[in-house]
Amino acid sequence: MDKIFIRGLRARGVIGVYDWEREKPQEIVMDVTLFADLEAAGESDDLGQSIDYSALAERLLAHAETAERLTVEALARDLARICLEAPGVVKAVVRVEKPAAVPFAQSVGVEIERVAGSFPKNAEV
Repeated sequence: MDKIFIRGLRARGVIGVYDWEREKPQEIVMDVTLFADLEAAGESDDLGQSIDYSALAERLLAHAETAERLTVEALARDLARICLEAPGVVKAVVRVEKPAAVPFAQSVGVEIERVAGSFPKNAEV
């Protein structure tokens, strides 16, 4: 299976369970790896047969900046669902980090893997 990845996508959003975390946006760093068959895109050199990672990155940023989730786990799940909505994506690995969450740590976060069909068709993100 082929992969497309987006590394170090940075957003500013409200995330966290403590009052001070809910007062103002903080930095959120996202990495995603998308698994898909990219053979046709490689053969044709046609973006229409691939995954438009620029458009996907915009959707991920918009969601991270407006979701106001309590946990990074919930945000990661949201982002995985958005990734799997892209046509052709069969699996997504999503990593979400909060660089300023823990003193003396470079970053903390979660990484999840989800496959196509992991989410109900009518559920909202």
